Amino acid sequence: MDTIIFDLGGVLIDWNPDYVFDKLFDDPARKQFFYKNICSLDWNEEQDAGRPTQEATDLLLAQHPEWETEIRAYYGRWQEMLGGAIHDTVDILRSIKNTGSHRLYALTNWSAETFPMALETFDFLHWFGGIVVSGEEKTRKPFPDFYQILLDRYHVEPQRAVFIDDNYRNVVAAQNLGMKCIHFQSPDQLRQELDALGIFDLKKTAH
Repeated sequence: MDTIIFDLGGVLIDWNPDYVFDKLFDDPARKQFFYKNICSLDWNEEQDAGRPTQEATDLLLAQHPEWETEIRAYYGRWQEMLGGAIHDTVDILRSIKNTGSHRLYALTNWSAETFPMALETFDFLHWFGGIVVSGEEKTRKPFPDFYQILLDRYHVEPQRAVFIDDNYRNVVAAQNLGMKCIHFQSPDQLRQELDALGIFDLKKTAH
């Protein structure tokens, strides 16, 4: 193995819309209704795949004008959804970087409009040899063409790569392309699985 590919949200970065909408909703059931039926996962993934955020907002405002405050908050207060770095995973990334023995890349489902905020906020994003952002490429995980962009751009052989993602759907897609995969659940679990792969002795480099 000579290459390690990280997902970002949920692995290295704590992103959660609850940080905004817990402030806007007193009723948890109403908040869940909003997530399921208004600013839904499917709607959000269209922005990850390149749809402009203003277009996405206007679409929902036309369909659900009674939810205007909440809809506008999604991108109007988006930066508040960034809860910070997942520090124990960042420590693992730092350990790998410091060995210099593996190429490091990131493959992320992220709006092209909001990703620059993350780049400004998290210094560790600049440790990667390259980051492929779905919103910039107009496609996303789990579609195979998105993974292939990274493989082709950085001359990565799938059989020599480890892919890390917290979404099992995305892990399966990477496995189908021949990559060794780790379904991220916690920093400790990631550390153990990387150690089991023999990438290097994480016990010696742990902080």
